[in-house]
Amino acid sequence: MRNMLRLAAVPVLAAALAAPAFAAPETYTIDDSHTFARFSYSHFGYSTQQSRFNNVSGSIALDRAARTGSVEVVIDAKSVDTGFPLFNEHIQGEDFFHTEQHPTITFKSTQVNFNGDAPASIDGELTVKGITKPVTLTVDAFHCMPHPIVQKDACGADASAMIKRSDFDAGKHAPYVSDEVKLSIAVEAIKQ
Repeated sequence: MRNMLRLAAVPVLAAALAAPAFAAPETYTIDDSHTFARFSYSHFGYSTQQSRFNNVSGSIALDRAARTGSVEVVIDAKSVDTGFPLFNEHIQGEDFFHTEQHPTITFKSTQVNFNGDAPASIDGELTVKGITKPVTLTVDAFHCMPHPIVQKDACGADASAMIKRSDFDAGKHAPYVSDEVKLSIAVEAIKQ
């Protein structure tokens, strides 16, 4: 009888020991010194203008084994950097970002889509000037490894999407200045 009890206990013990093998979501905090949101657009067909936001924060949760996750990015719209202070002020005005009333731009995921154990795209909601629209970011690159300096696990990615300025009440001068804008986010995040 004791042998039968011992044999019966083996599967229960094995299941208990295996339980930690199921990975819980890992939380990462965006490293603001290595994360930049950029945007580019055609300027009268002459050239592709490129600008960025200098202050980006947020968090990422990933469960690569379960192929689930979430992303939240907060962009300080007042940190826009076109390379020209006067133009920075101009596009913070009411016709464009209207940062006096809407100082942040946010992206909140609704679903992270995986290819294997790596995110391939992120469906979410982008809010600019208080207007929220569905946007899908394509993940162009993704990499995780122990960070050699901070001695913690870290992940990084490059993601991008095409959006229309007019969808966010910022379409002034279209089509001369293109309505379509490429939004790119280069992100690095440290595991907590």
